[in-house]
Amino acid sequence: MAGPVPIARSLEDIYTSDALPTQTKRWNALLSKFESIYGQAPEFVARSPGRVNIIGEHIDYSLYSVLPMAITADALLAVSTENVTPTQEGTYKIHIANVQGDKFPSHEFDIPYAAVEIDAAVHEWTNYFKSGLRGALELLRKKHGNDFKPKGMKILMDGTVPTGGGLSSSAAFVSSSALAVMTANGEKTVDKTELTELAIVSERAVGVNSGGMDQSASVFSERGSALFVSFSPRLNARPVQFPKTSPELTFLIAQSFVTADKHVTGPIHYNLRVVECSLAAAYLNAVLNPPTTALPSDAAPLGISLHGFHETYFALSSPDGQTSKSVTEQLEELISLTAKTLTKEEGYTRDEIASALNISVDDLNKQFTSKFPVRADRFKLRQRALHVFSEALRVMKFMQLLEDPSQQPNDSADTTEYNTKLGALLNETQDSCRDVYECSCPEIDTLCSIARKAGSYGSRLTGAGWGGCSVHLVPADKVADIKEAWEREYYSKLGLSDEQKEAAVVVSRPGSGSALFLVEGGKI
Repeated sequence: MAGPVPIARSLEDIYTSDALPTQTKRWNALLSKFESIYGQAPEFVARSPGRVNIIGEHIDYSLYSVLPMAITADALLAVSTENVTPTQEGTYKIHIANVQGDKFPSHEFDIPYAAVEIDAAVHEWTNYFKSGLRGALELLRKKHGNDFKPKGMKILMDGTVPTGGGLSSSAAFVSSSALAVMTANGEKTVDKTELTELAIVSERAVGVNSGGMDQSASVFSERGSALFVSFSPRLNARPVQFPKTSPELTFLIAQSFVTADKHVTGPIHYNLRVVECSLAAAYLNAVLNPPTTALPSDAAPLGISLHGFHETYFALSSPDGQTSKSVTEQLEELISLTAKTLTKEEGYTRDEIASALNISVDDLNKQFTSKFPVRADRFKLRQRALHVFSEALRVMKFMQLLEDPSQQPNDSADTTEYNTKLGALLNETQDSCRDVYECSCPEIDTLCSIARKAGSYGSRLTGAGWGGCSVHLVPADKVADIKEAWEREYYSKLGLSDEQKEAAVVVSRPGSGSALFLVEGGKI
């Protein structure tokens, strides 16, 4: 799956056949609007999709493996570099507009060659482009030297991934922005791994402690396959096929219409969870490993992770540094150790954590709570570590069901028992997200309950949580029943517009990842 981002020759290279009529109309409208705004055709369109996470929630930033898939909804950036003149010396000009101009106003920027300034405290849609720009320029300067001067760009953006819906609209935008900048500045090929790694770091510039699942799914995905993404010892992604089942399995994505804005609520929700996981890793290391043991510096947002503790603990527990226990056995042991070690259900104060780590509270704050704003008097280390280790174990069990021949269904006519095993793991994830990680909300809980009663094998939140979307593993012959139950028991009570009703539920198939489309003659 490594290699360059593909260059699409037609929309058939990007979308499934059922999506082509809608996408062809949309792309033609994008090109037409670009020409009406800028008086010229774009040279290319950079495209990156949103994603839905099947299993592995809130564990990517602890460097545990996850299983997402790309969706049809995406971020498109139509771009030209012709006739872009800066108005100030020592700068380059960016013109950026959005097809939804009333909601997302256009901007012009004269950006100094020296740096791309981003004010993460200001929630401005163009910050996502700027973060992709900053990351791409860092990579370009590594390749071409510090004196590299980027080109000006004219950009028109069209995004169909719902914002705050848990489907990674920000990762899609940042990834497509970085791809657009690399291409505009003469890169004939853009490596998928390089694009993913710079997008992961770039999104943190807008104030979110991003893991790496969203960007990996957006860039690496292949049509028809889920994506198994691992982060240690390095970023790696490979396609995963679901076996043939009867009843046939389908994924439904259902919106709660509760907007989850990570940038607004991050200090008490998303960013706080990231900090709690890193604190849990440090605390467990201080208590369970030999004195002076340092956790390895890794790719986690704060530089240490529960996965790093995991590897360190078992390396030190074995005479030769190589444990004979399987990963499943290791995770089961860590769950038991965590329950015995982190006993305070009410959480730990800064003083208590600093004491265990043998550092001052000031040093604790400097290391863990200064990079991203968080607000908490107590940190729930027990609950967060238990969720991470148990969710990592569920991912392993889910992958075993998909890939272990002894666990896959035989050629019998009915695979209900197998389907139910897959679904049960999703249900366990939702229970843990609701009760242990505390990232669900009543509306998501209601959607999951309704779906299960109507025939879903497994239902859970997907994405950051606290609203957004839910994902449901359902038999194909129950799709209509579940959609009707949602309409009757949930959506009919919300007063939705026709547009919202149409977007409320999507039957999802695994889609393709990032692509570059070269525009010839101003047409698709």
